[in-house]
Amino acid sequence: MRAQQGFFTIERTCASCNGDGRVIKSPCVACRGNGQLQKEKTLSVNIPAGVEEGTRIRLSGEGEAGARSAPSGDLYIFLSIEEHPIFKRDGADIYCRVPLQMTTAALGGQIEVPTVEGSRARVTINPGTQTGTQFRLRGKGMSVLRRSDRGDLYVEMAVETPVNLSREQKQILEEFAEAHNDSTSPQSTGFFDRVRDLWEDLRD
Repeated sequence: MRAQQGFFTIERTCASCNGDGRVIKSPCVACRGNGQLQKEKTLSVNIPAGVEEGTRIRLSGEGEAGARSAPSGDLYIFLSIEEHPIFKRDGADIYCRVPLQMTTAALGGQIEVPTVEGSRARVTINPGTQTGTQFRLRGKGMSVLRRSDRGDLYVEMAVETPVNLSREQKQILEEFAEAHNDSTSPQSTGFFDRVRDLWEDLRD
């Protein structure tokens, strides 16, 4: 629509047809002549292995319907990774903290740890294993996006102090404490030796 105002000509979209060039005299009751209906649709989306936080997936033709019979747009899905109660992820590597019985940590042995596939892996514990010791399981981590490589699984030991001891168990530990010497706990012995040396330096 054109309107003349002095030397100027103003053009604007027709208010009756909204620029479509035609007017529907008997519009559809459902869409009111828009040619579009709003409906909910459930889509199945394939998630590739190794996706990370914020990964974008494009579904062609599943976006907003185009105006005036134009093709539909695309739907973009942005992924948000939910935290796992056991595993912690760092890129393609997985970290898992596993409680370890004090006897196993002292004497050594074998334990089973969970993996991201839902199976279990066997880990050999060396005698004298301390809290914080990590074991690396190669190829047991996350898949790398669009590659055949996989990260590693790092299992960190957390030595558990026994609780709710029976009288017999307490007696056994008391006997062990009496037989204890500096060589069985070198870290604690060395720590207090350094503290004693520090105090002597301060006194001097």
